[in-house]
Amino acid sequence: MASTSKTLVATVVLQLEAEDRLSLDDTVDHWLPGMVRGNGNDGSRTTVRQLLQHTSGIHDDLPGYTTPKEYYQQRHDVHRPGQLVARAMAHAPDFPPGEGWAYSNTGYILLGLIIQKATGHPAPQEIENRILRPLGLDQTRWMGTSSTLPRPHTRAYQLFGPGSRVDVTDQIPVDHDNLSWVTTTRDENRFLRALLAGRLLPARQLAAMKRTVPVSAEVQHLWPGGRYGLGLVERPLSCGGTYWSHEGGDGGYITLNGVTDDGRRSAVVSMSEARGDTPEHILGQENAASALIDHALCPRGLSTS
Repeated sequence: MASTSKTLVATVVLQLEAEDRLSLDDTVDHWLPGMVRGNGNDGSRTTVRQLLQHTSGIHDDLPGYTTPKEYYQQRHDVHRPGQLVARAMAHAPDFPPGEGWAYSNTGYILLGLIIQKATGHPAPQEIENRILRPLGLDQTRWMGTSSTLPRPHTRAYQLFGPGSRVDVTDQIPVDHDNLSWVTTTRDENRFLRALLAGRLLPARQLAAMKRTVPVSAEVQHLWPGGRYGLGLVERPLSCGGTYWSHEGGDGGYITLNGVTDDGRRSAVVSMSEARGDTPEHILGQENAASALIDHALCPRGLSTS
């Protein structure tokens, strides 16, 4: 699932808000005192809502590989959440909290820790109990630090450049506490439909999730007309109106998805090769999958499951 699991995390946070167990206006320091500090970072000015919406300004500095050699060297490295947050704190914020938009995986690492503080349970356990079991999503699993996927599964390939197509199936996600989720297209469709149909959140929390802000100019190239809510992306349809989604991509696996506002139609495009060697290839792959989603969700298309 990679970053599609951000929608799982956001759903749990909003459920906790509905239960009065936290507030979206709580500061990070309220839950994680002193964790966001240094080089201009200030957890006393950064809120849960800003983490959810990528408006916190917290800089991303996650480990990653850009060559086959780096993949083989790093694929089994284990990074704890505190270590990943500390890497981000070594940088100045991209902007003051609430004064811009920049995609921040680190923000969602912090949200996972906040879920644990608010509930006493790790975020994956809360996701399992609150979302997966009630919906019967028995093909969605948290893998933790395992690099072995449940069978059957597709293999993943990463294109690093001409002649450098590498099987990258065997690896541990960097943010394994939040991103080590695997799923099927069936389960992902069922989750998105249930969410937008109002089966997981009260009306007030779902409305807050769908209250969006513009994304950065850089991300607009990938999501033309896209806007970001609370763990949910709004994108325009060619036939009019918009749809909701949250794509994910990590180590060869790229997934795009979309669901209509009423939760009745959805589609998931799963790819097992990431053409990540050039901006042109990245954009071309994104555009091709986005066109498939648009075709499925517009009236001329067919809903898929």
